[in-house]
Amino acid sequence: MKNPLSVIGYKLNNLIKNIMAFKEIFKKTSPYNEKTVVGFLSFAVMTVVMITDLVTGYLGQELPLNEYVFNAFMYITLGSFGIAGLEKFAPGAKKEEEVTQE
Repeated sequence: MKNPLSVIGYKLNNLIKNIMAFKEIFKKTSPYNEKTVVGFLSFAVMTVVMITDLVTGYLGQELPLNEYVFNAFMYITLGSFGIAGLEKFAPGAKKEEEVTQE
């Protein structure tokens, strides 16, 4: 039978490795688009807040949520997905920037 502390230590070690790997997304040579990652995280936070608002409303309690906080997450989401989408459909601009830098 495995020692419960070794199982917890193994899971904690994996969690730390995954958190450290999150920094790899924001390096220059990363295969991930940083704007898409930020947009997804913003969308996830916005979705969790809205679900929490619905649940607390169903339970009869009000969730005090400032409108500008929700709008900020909405603008971050739309902006990051919009920029990532424009980059996808306008690849020529990125190639021109690489040529001018060399």
